[in-house]
Amino acid sequence: MIRTQILGLGSYVPDRVVTNSELPFLNDRHERQETQQSETNDEWIAKRTGIRERRYVPNDGSVATSDLALQAAKRAIADANLEPGEIDCIILGTLSPDIHFPGTAVFLQKKLGIADRNCACFDIRQQCSAFVYGLQMADAFIKTGMYKRVLLVGAELHSHSLDYSTRGRDVMVLFGDGAGAVVLGPQETDDPRAGVMYTAAHADGNGAMDLYLKIFDIAKAPYVDYDARDREQNQAKYPQMDGKRVFLNAVRGMVMSTQAALAKTGLSWDDIAWFVPHQANLRINEKVVEVAKIPADKVLNTIQFYGNTTAATVPLTIDYWRQQGKVKRGDRILASVFGSGFTWGAAIFTF
Repeated sequence: MIRTQILGLGSYVPDRVVTNSELPFLNDRHERQETQQSETNDEWIAKRTGIRERRYVPNDGSVATSDLALQAAKRAIADANLEPGEIDCIILGTLSPDIHFPGTAVFLQKKLGIADRNCACFDIRQQCSAFVYGLQMADAFIKTGMYKRVLLVGAELHSHSLDYSTRGRDVMVLFGDGAGAVVLGPQETDDPRAGVMYTAAHADGNGAMDLYLKIFDIAKAPYVDYDARDREQNQAKYPQMDGKRVFLNAVRGMVMSTQAALAKTGLSWDDIAWFVPHQANLRINEKVVEVAKIPADKVLNTIQFYGNTTAATVPLTIDYWRQQGKVKRGDRILASVFGSGFTWGAAIFTF
């Protein structure tokens, strides 16, 4: 029986640490100013989100999302004891692509030096749910023999597209830059619990406009019909969120998908080493843990110091705690995610 196994894991975050205390003093280029630019503070942010700091790239145009993806990908490939040329498929999840098109996966392919390999490149736009969606795709590709070495990457560069004013603070305080990656491949085994054991992905388009970034509207002509520098007009270029609806639906979706994962596999928390929730808001994760009755000592979070890195959060969190000596090879992980769309899902896999 062919099962999908994780061959390698890697992550990357930029060097710059932006604390909650610094955040209110940043302008739209995330440059620190003498005077406060938004009405927020460390206590306000920490109480609502659990976040203390996040990472930002430089604002000089030197770093793109594909550059973050590249660093995480190279580490995952090295961890798998492979060379980039052995990758025959790339799946890249992001809501912050390098440019509108082509997709960011082809830029990553080129930067890995394997453009001449003609490996397949997929961009997926499931935002915070992208890792589970991508894992389901990779698992299907490998089990059917379509691809042998799949590089799955989540990468986000949020810092350039946030509204650093009081108007945008509910969203602005949440997000950071970073990337996480895994390399997946086949293994021959009769163990039904080996490797990627379970994936489930769901969506409900009724919540599409509760968390979104418009930037342009293709139904209109011209499709960008505002002055991007005019604060009376430019709200469309920033993320918008109905925080209460997102919170409630995130808790519901993650609890349901977590409980379904255990029920459908016949596993209990005794069989799971770690629960890795999407890192959107520590308060969401705490509520999920409470409602789903998840053992607190099995929960891994990184949002306190990385913020929400959207498509990157699950592999980034696993790799962080591996580096701390907590997560080890052979550990079985249950990951649960929720993102705009609304999209959500869960996966159980052995690292």
